[in-house]
Amino acid sequence: MTTIAVLGNGRVGGNLAAALNRAGHQVATADRSPGSAADAARTAQIIINATPGAGALERLVGLREQIHGKILVDVSNATVDGPDGLPAGLLYPGSSLAEQLQEALPGTRVVKTLNTMLYTVMTAPGALTQPPTAFLSGQDPQAKQIVRGLLADLGWHQEWITDLGGIETAQAAEAAVLFVPHVIRSNGFAPFAISIAR
Repeated sequence: MTTIAVLGNGRVGGNLAAALNRAGHQVATADRSPGSAADAARTAQIIINATPGAGALERLVGLREQIHGKILVDVSNATVDGPDGLPAGLLYPGSSLAEQLQEALPGTRVVKTLNTMLYTVMTAPGALTQPPTAFLSGQDPQAKQIVRGLLADLGWHQEWITDLGGIETAQAAEAAVLFVPHVIRSNGFAPFAISIAR
């Protein structure tokens, strides 16, 4: 059993927290307020950032002490939203939120994953008509291996998980969010994910 803090109690965070709790982990959820997040992160072994990407860097840098030496799983996308509220551009063009987090928090092991799909697929990947792909980006091989275990607990088969390499590869995974508004406008909010066909 792992102690996990899920930062963000919206649709993404709530969905992940419930699924990880069902898988037998001890899960604490926190809203975006500094006090709530600090309390949850202080006692957790793994922190999941499911807060909106636009304010995530500042929010997590404020938790530097509580998350030092721990694994930070970043599932968010830092975007500039259009008038309809859907992503219209990247907040960190030429970089990524995950890279910004790792640079600002060198004592924390950042792993990027699960950001290339509708939130429902994160915890029910087998519900799609074809296997989705979960990408991993991060500097620490051990941290990525631990995150692989969490993904397995969420229903991800190991052959559906692709390790892209270092944290710099998160730039490509985060850019995939630019597909999202077009997919949603075309098909509505039906579950979908980026998938690598082999």
